[in-house]
Amino acid sequence: MNYENTLEFAKQQDAADPLKSYRSMFYFPMMHGRETVYFTGNSLGLQPKTTQDYVLNELEDWATYGVEGHFHARKPWLSYHEQFAAPVAKIVGATPEEVVVMNQLTVNLHLLLVSFYRPTKTRYKILCEAKAFPSDQYAIESQVKFHNLRPEDAVIEIAAREGEHCIRHEDIMEAIEKHHESLAVIMIGGVNYYNGQVFDMEAITEAGHQAGALVGFDLAHAAGNLKLELHNWNVDFACWCSYKYLNSGPGGVSGVFINRRHLNNPGIIRFAGWWGHDKASRFKMEKGFVPMPTAEAWQMSNAPVLSMAAHKAAVDIFDAAGMDALVAKTEKLTGYLEFVIDEINKGLEQKLEIITPRDKKQRGCQLSIVAHGRGKDLFNKLTEAGVISDWREPNVIRCAPVPLYNSFEDVFRFGEILKGAL
Repeated sequence: MNYENTLEFAKQQDAADPLKSYRSMFYFPMMHGRETVYFTGNSLGLQPKTTQDYVLNELEDWATYGVEGHFHARKPWLSYHEQFAAPVAKIVGATPEEVVVMNQLTVNLHLLLVSFYRPTKTRYKILCEAKAFPSDQYAIESQVKFHNLRPEDAVIEIAAREGEHCIRHEDIMEAIEKHHESLAVIMIGGVNYYNGQVFDMEAITEAGHQAGALVGFDLAHAAGNLKLELHNWNVDFACWCSYKYLNSGPGGVSGVFINRRHLNNPGIIRFAGWWGHDKASRFKMEKGFVPMPTAEAWQMSNAPVLSMAAHKAAVDIFDAAGMDALVAKTEKLTGYLEFVIDEINKGLEQKLEIITPRDKKQRGCQLSIVAHGRGKDLFNKLTEAGVISDWREPNVIRCAPVPLYNSFEDVFRFGEILKGAL
């Protein structure tokens, strides 16, 4: 695509954008009397304008029916979680029985590791990315200790080479091969939160299985951002949050994927709860856990309806837009941001460095920019001028032009504000 760093070009692209109507479905924070350039949907997505009605409907039904809302609410609470299976499965490339919405992200990661990290004397190692999001690091470390193992013995961290920002795919493959006799689980973030690198999940899964390991992913920065094919890639398990690209509110509910082949394994260990029990006999209140034949078996508690209502508002928008259209726009929109930064760099002595891969197959919508020689003052200037982005120490600004609600004009405005701040 031949980009131009002009307002006219940006407006032309927005006029031709098949997703342009979705922008009006979201609330934008205001600053200086106009909408901000909101480039931090990779941290907290914007609120859909329908969210209030979805949540209010449940509050009204609670007021009207009390406990009978479990059966008589407009969307009965007893089966509330079931309405997510089909649309969420589309977002992550799964079959409906392989997904369930429940809890929060790190809780779900722990529950999945309970089932899939079952170390033995010979297979006890977990392979993960170095500098993963801290929650992943803490979860893995504590799971290893839970099994009376030492993290320094059981955790293999794959790091970028010295002087590089991203982890080379061949280094991941080499580590899997090196530890193939002792590897129990591979657990990597689908997208690295810091540099925006997308890992080759299909190839990692295949290599992990050849090594005799189970393979899972934390998709916090991937769900709603990338075209995922978890079922076709043969991934064993995955989890994700809903408050970033999925726009479901701060602390929103999490999603879980469990490959179909594990669902009816009677020997699989899990922490059981009432809501994962076979629903045909759940209300008999009998001893002895009988798991549901779907990913719902990993549920422990009934649905948090109010937060799920916010999630439903967002999921309905995703279902209408479709991941194929969103991914197609990401390629153009993030490519435009890359172009604008490169144009600005032509006039700079000390250039900004994009550390996110230039290869479109290795990134989603996020670009991470190293502001060499500049402290947080640059980020603060951007914020004061109406850009909401994300700062990570020591000198990285993360920008995520989200295709569902960001525009080419947003990218152009960002470039003009960035030039002024520099």
